[in-house]
Amino acid sequence: MRAKPLSRGGVIGMCSPSHVPLYEAAPGQEIPWSREYKNIIAGMENEGFSVVQADNMYKDTWGYLASDTERGADFNQLAVNKSVEYILFGGGEGAPEVLPYLDFELFRENPKRICSYSDGTSILNAIWANTGLETYYGQNPTVFTGWTDYNRQHFEGHILSDSMTVHEKNSEWVTCTGGTAEGVLCGGYTVNFALLLGTKYFPVDNNEPHILFLEDHEKFGGPDHVSAMLGYIEQSDFMRSVRGLIFGNFRDSSCPELYARLRVLGERQGIPVVYCDDFGHGENHGVLPIGRMARLDGDKGELRYL
Repeated sequence: MRAKPLSRGGVIGMCSPSHVPLYEAAPGQEIPWSREYKNIIAGMENEGFSVVQADNMYKDTWGYLASDTERGADFNQLAVNKSVEYILFGGGEGAPEVLPYLDFELFRENPKRICSYSDGTSILNAIWANTGLETYYGQNPTVFTGWTDYNRQHFEGHILSDSMTVHEKNSEWVTCTGGTAEGVLCGGYTVNFALLLGTKYFPVDNNEPHILFLEDHEKFGGPDHVSAMLGYIEQSDFMRSVRGLIFGNFRDSSCPELYARLRVLGERQGIPVVYCDDFGHGENHGVLPIGRMARLDGDKGELRYL
């Protein structure tokens, strides 16, 4: 199931399952996220979009963010709002806590495009796995504060339309192991995806082929940390359905240790594995549609949507 594209001049819904975007500061004090969200909303409005902010978006009930029930209610509020065409939210910590409070039936009955990255991995994959609705990984609200040509190209190709039939690249694709494979795309940030496996919120058919995409960043952990997460994923039942792997930006410079670890995975599993800088926590925020059938050519460094 694929929702209609966001219309130009349409309505964007915003919530915050992973952090508190403090909007107001005490007299004489400016909180960075306050300034950031004002800029984000201004950027959306300058593009001609209207913005709906969820009721609990700025609450800090738990001292560091709204309660899990409040954050779940925010998602359900945006899902049922007929005017909202696109839900966009950022990363941080806390998204897995929201899963028990999502009303998946609302998303099934009111399909709309939903996008995030990083900690949003848990919610994006859970919504797709429980409803069949495609979701979108790779961008967060801050893209509206300073577009790059590449990020806008993916926004227009995946959110405003379905015009991107081949993944548009903005980096060299490093072939760790070659070959071709077809499967349904899913994945995201390594920790969130690894922890989601085996839970009731990710009821996927392990007999259906999948193309897995993952990303991490050196500021969160070194190659040893990434290796541990890959090990957890490799040991899961889900891994037997994986036909290919794309790994996103880990650092701006080359990382031979990570390439070597990805090569071990590819050879051990007998699947094509590539590394790129097109998506993740770097400057490039390419979009990958979770739930979309795709073909990965590890030798050519190409991802084609089917």
